[in-house]
Amino acid sequence: MIETITNINDAINSVVWGWPALILLGCVGIIMTLLTRFFQVSHFHHWMKNTIGAIFKDKHVVGHTQDRTISQFQSLCTALAATVGTGNIVGVAGAIAAGGPGAVFWMWLIAFFGMMTNYSENVLGILYRRKDEKGEWHGGAMYYLKEGLGSKKGCKTLGAVLAVLFSFFCLLASFGIGNMSQVNSMVGNVQSAFGVPTFVTGIVLVVAVGAVIIGGLKRVASITEKLVPFMVILYFIGTIIIIVMHAGTIPAIFASIFKCAFSLKAAVGGGIGAGIAQAMKWGFKRGVFSNEAGLGSSVMVHSSSNVKEPIRQGMWGIFEVFADTIIVCTLTALTILSSGVIDLGTGEVSAIGEGIESGTYMSYAFSQTFGAMGSAFIAIAILLFAYSTVLGWSHYGATACRYLLGDKSILPYRIIFVVIVFLGSLMKAQLAWDISDTFNGLMMLPNLIGVLALSPLVMKCTKNYVDRKLHGKKIEPMLSMFPDVQAIQEKAMMNAKTEEEAE
Repeated sequence: MIETITNINDAINSVVWGWPALILLGCVGIIMTLLTRFFQVSHFHHWMKNTIGAIFKDKHVVGHTQDRTISQFQSLCTALAATVGTGNIVGVAGAIAAGGPGAVFWMWLIAFFGMMTNYSENVLGILYRRKDEKGEWHGGAMYYLKEGLGSKKGCKTLGAVLAVLFSFFCLLASFGIGNMSQVNSMVGNVQSAFGVPTFVTGIVLVVAVGAVIIGGLKRVASITEKLVPFMVILYFIGTIIIIVMHAGTIPAIFASIFKCAFSLKAAVGGGIGAGIAQAMKWGFKRGVFSNEAGLGSSVMVHSSSNVKEPIRQGMWGIFEVFADTIIVCTLTALTILSSGVIDLGTGEVSAIGEGIESGTYMSYAFSQTFGAMGSAFIAIAILLFAYSTVLGWSHYGATACRYLLGDKSILPYRIIFVVIVFLGSLMKAQLAWDISDTFNGLMMLPNLIGVLALSPLVMKCTKNYVDRKLHGKKIEPMLSMFPDVQAIQEKAMMNAKTEEEAE
């Protein structure tokens, strides 16, 4: 049975992660960067000030809401909870082992353009979201595929079909990237560091996950807004200590990254040109696995935010990719490459790394500096990262399930999700990762088609925001593609402005 599943998955994976799909992924990011005039660079100070900077001075960003919406900070933390997972540790290690240090460069590149892909997804998510009778926002790629792409001439059926396909693939992906691969990494590292049997950890995780996700998005968000900052700061401190202690190797590490990114010879074999292709493919795959830009996944939680301006939530999307890949994944890569498991001269696994599984590269690096405490630290870090990812993805899967089957399907979905947590703890690691890769790719394709088709709208909305906020033009804001929602949001903006002036 396992062999059959593996063969089927390999066949599908070779298509969804073939070069046409990777080129589409890169091209969408490049196109959105050009259409928004390199917004991630040209307005760097503005989006930083209105995301991480706003946390410390804007109560509307962090303040808890009394209705069914969540705050902008909670939406970021829930999205980061889903993205900052084992991909940032085990995924980066796997990319370096398979594609050499050059994979890190391509990870950076896809993240740079991915910032604007994620930005565009969030902008479209806010423009096409709808609020239900309970006062909860619902949005995501399935909504802008059906309502946005579907509104174009001759595309009504195409939009509806792609929306259903995206939702179905998202449902499957929630069991893969958002469950099995994360749980599998957790139980493996806990067993390695503390000797706890995998099934015991699996049972504990079933209880820990079930207790939170049964409470819905508000409970998930209340947990992630506390857990995510804590785990990222802790991980940041640990990796910085190791990097500083190996500061002398930093120039050689960056030289190896850039050299191997364009090496014609693959680090693990292959003909002329295989080196660049292999580094690029693994960098792209693991980059997307880590930050999820292009998958359309985080839109589903960003759309539940109390934000009024689509561009404001788009900027949180830029920061999300920046924090996940440019910061966290880079810290992981520098830590691994400073440990000696990779020969910086050749880009191949060194004599030291020969007897070490790629999934435990970070444990080795930390144990070299901190001893047994280092391995325990990484086991705990993976546990926290992966646990938060499982929580975030449970919401994505539930959103897709609601779109396909209605509100009554949410509880059965959550029960199945918890059961798969236990099954994931017993699965072979490689198969869990391979299945997750496949589901990612299947999700990515319909979403990228939608983003590309609606790219002129993103450009128009961005120009509208820049003209109003940065150039002071008195024009009507673009807040929603639905007139009734546009009117409500405009009124809400005016009321918020009046309250601020009164204070």
